Amino acid sequence: MPSSFTDLLATALAARAPLIERLAAERTDAYRLFHGTVEGEPGLTVDRYGPLLLAQTFHRPLSAERLAELEAFYAAALPGLPVVWNDRSTANSRIANALPAEREAIARQTHTFSEQGVRYAFQARHAGQDPWLFLDLRAARRRVMQEAAGKSLLNVFAYTCGVGVAAAKAGARHVVNVDFAESSLAVGKENARLNELPIRVRFIKSDAFAALRQYAGIGQPRMVRGKRMPPFPELPDHRFDLVFLDPPRYAKSPFGVVDLINDYAALFKPALLATAEGGTLVCCNNVAQVERTAWLDQLERSARKAGRPLREIEWIEPEADFPSADGNPPLKVALLRV
Repeated sequence: MPSSFTDLLATALAARAPLIERLAAERTDAYRLFHGTVEGEPGLTVDRYGPLLLAQTFHRPLSAERLAELEAFYAAALPGLPVVWNDRSTANSRIANALPAEREAIARQTHTFSEQGVRYAFQARHAGQDPWLFLDLRAARRRVMQEAAGKSLLNVFAYTCGVGVAAAKAGARHVVNVDFAESSLAVGKENARLNELPIRVRFIKSDAFAALRQYAGIGQPRMVRGKRMPPFPELPDHRFDLVFLDPPRYAKSPFGVVDLINDYAALFKPALLATAEGGTLVCCNNVAQVERTAWLDQLERSARKAGRPLREIEWIEPEADFPSADGNPPLKVALLRV
């Protein structure tokens, strides 16, 4: 007999009880409560971000009855945490649903939450679509914090700079965050301010290709095939102990094309060359259709071709609040010693 919607939510919450207890002990109050693709309601996710819950729908909107059932369940199970629902089931994934005025005010308010003792800013609704911190990357941020003490870190496609701020909090001696969106870097600066970091973290607004090529010593020319490139900051030839690479699925700019399915190597090579000898490169690929063994084979071949073969490979798996039906989660994170 099929489980009711409330039963699905309850089963998912009960399965996470040990994890939530462990996370609370390390000062983490942000995690996925319901991962619908695996837990019985495809296209629905529910995440806790500190003082509120964020429900998102990607395949179809919640009916009024389903929304009421979801709110009633969490009001009883996790009292005091209001639910903000963002319907992103339209073709462009933009938030489509209006909220009651009181809930809209909560959604637009800046809240704070903690992950492993690091504080982050959060708005359930803002000018973009995606949450300001991706919770499935918690395991990767945790691993970076374990590696960061005394090291330099380059965080590329930094978004709101969660990895960079976490590294600085964990004792990194030098942190550079690179992203092309001023709005994302502004959130990153607020995250740094919230944590009163022991070092001054750098925030660089730049196309990733232009930044990586310069740090790698390849250089970014001002003219390419007779065409003048858009302005970009001049950066020194520099190698980092840690490089974190988390590109979007696809993006195109005058400097290059980001394509996680067909040409990860275009980004991987300059990122590898910007990593110090004996250093560590952490690569992310969030495209579900990319099989991780094949992807790793691409990285190994690219590294050999660049004359920087991989010495050690470690997979960083998402934590238990992001279950996978087949053991192959969409997000793949590889830590590479080079």
